[in-house]
Amino acid sequence: MHGKLPFLAAAAANGAALPLSHAKQLHARLVVAAPVAAHAPDDLRLLLLRSYAARGDLASAHRLLDDAPRPTSPLLYNALIRAHARRLDLHAALALFARMRRSATAPDAHTFACVLRACADCSRPDAVKVVHGVVSSCGAFPHPIVASALVSGYARLGLVDDARQVFDGLREPDLVLWNSMMSGYGYQRMWRDGLELFLAMRRLGQRPDGYSMVGLVSGFWNPEALSFGQAVHGVCVKGGYDSGHHMRSALVAMYLRCGCMESGHILFGSLPDADLITWSSLITGLVQTGKYEESFGFFRRMCYSGRRPDSILISSVLSACASTAAISCTREVHCHAIRLGASADLRVSSSLVDAYAKCGFSELGYWVFHQMPNKNSVMYNTVISNLGSHGFAMKAIEVLEEMVKGGLRPDSATFSAVLSACCHVGLLDEGLKLFRRMGDEFHIVVKMEHYVYMVRLLATFGRLKEAYDLIQSMPIQPDCGVWGALLWGCCVHHDSILGKIVAEKLFEFYPDKAAYRVMLSNLYASQEMWWDAEEVRGELWKENVHKNTGISWVGEVRK
Repeated sequence: MHGKLPFLAAAAANGAALPLSHAKQLHARLVVAAPVAAHAPDDLRLLLLRSYAARGDLASAHRLLDDAPRPTSPLLYNALIRAHARRLDLHAALALFARMRRSATAPDAHTFACVLRACADCSRPDAVKVVHGVVSSCGAFPHPIVASALVSGYARLGLVDDARQVFDGLREPDLVLWNSMMSGYGYQRMWRDGLELFLAMRRLGQRPDGYSMVGLVSGFWNPEALSFGQAVHGVCVKGGYDSGHHMRSALVAMYLRCGCMESGHILFGSLPDADLITWSSLITGLVQTGKYEESFGFFRRMCYSGRRPDSILISSVLSACASTAAISCTREVHCHAIRLGASADLRVSSSLVDAYAKCGFSELGYWVFHQMPNKNSVMYNTVISNLGSHGFAMKAIEVLEEMVKGGLRPDSATFSAVLSACCHVGLLDEGLKLFRRMGDEFHIVVKMEHYVYMVRLLATFGRLKEAYDLIQSMPIQPDCGVWGALLWGCCVHHDSILGKIVAEKLFEFYPDKAAYRVMLSNLYASQEMWWDAEEVRGELWKENVHKNTGISWVGEVRK
């Protein structure tokens, strides 16, 4: 084993991963040779941990970390946190981060950056702010890697003002930070702010690179910005930035997003060596602009050309399948993912579950869900929501119990999904029990959408007084969704007295919304209170308020 250490250490430095069987053999030798293993280099342990993480054996990775001598290298913690983050298991990543802070191993800049990216990937702005506080208290904020992760995390979550505040708080931001802020504006389609930042960067003498131009171009999302996008394209050509694959891909996607399909196709067709990134940009751009049939066609062309799609592109195509409710395309992409060995990927599995549900085949989505070896809370929330929307409320509750037994903690979104399922099929007793468990068992703060579901559920069974009392006891100001659910119940059960009280609340807060006046008028008409109904209708005409016309969409039967 001594003779192999330099080779293995070099493999670890290159980020390589061993096959699982080889990793277990090497781990066993370390365990058997305990005195020698205590002096084994950290690179060797890192290689083993990365190998376990890459093969999905996180239990062995945790054991390796537990057995490592103290103080443990932060590289080991970082690798394991990153493994949980890639699986969108934020709870496990944060728990490991908290354990690291309690240990003798202090988090480094890469630790903070990894945790911040995990919070952003899981759409948790509250967690980003908490980690930001920890970063400030530890004095790690000025580090460029941490600052870049903060700017990027805030921007991706839509908190551009917070990202800019972090950016402006830096004395001398380097090019990476300028690019992070530029990409942040690109995430939010704020191309004007991106252009202003780009000009400010040039005035300060900072020379942009290809990543700067990609971040700037990614902000152009509508025909209004097309002329500016074309000007930036000219700058790219003049500065020689258009030779890289990422830049060319971003330009293709920009033209498609801005509605200039001809320029996008011409630019794509002029590329002699379109790689996976360029193909992905073209197909994703078509998906984002609603050109679903064309995106399917180019996806097939790419596959026929011998290019192997990655999990991100497959997920994007599946989102197009979900948008069109095209079950044949969903099955085709699913079969292709199985042949490529990508069906077990978390992104692909999640997209498959959603696509099958949107196509009306929630049982197939549930089957995909059960084939997944590593499920996280996002996947559980998705399948609970899909089962509930198709009327399988009891099955949704069973999945919730399975989630709890598996050691995952349900969050606010989980209970939104399961309460919606109860509301959908009218499970009052189960809904009341779940509503109480939110606070009593899981200590989850009840949000507005949870109150909407409970009011609707109570109103469905005619318990209008209880629903009204629940609204009065809310610690937050009820919105139109809560009052509207109660007004709906009053209309169903012909309670014109309470209906008038609720409607007046809605008129007070939302005087321009015609739907509530129409509902009250219909309620009066159902009670043969014709004068009152006519009075409400007259107010609509007098104030020139109109109810939006309903629309329907029917997909192609052959799909």
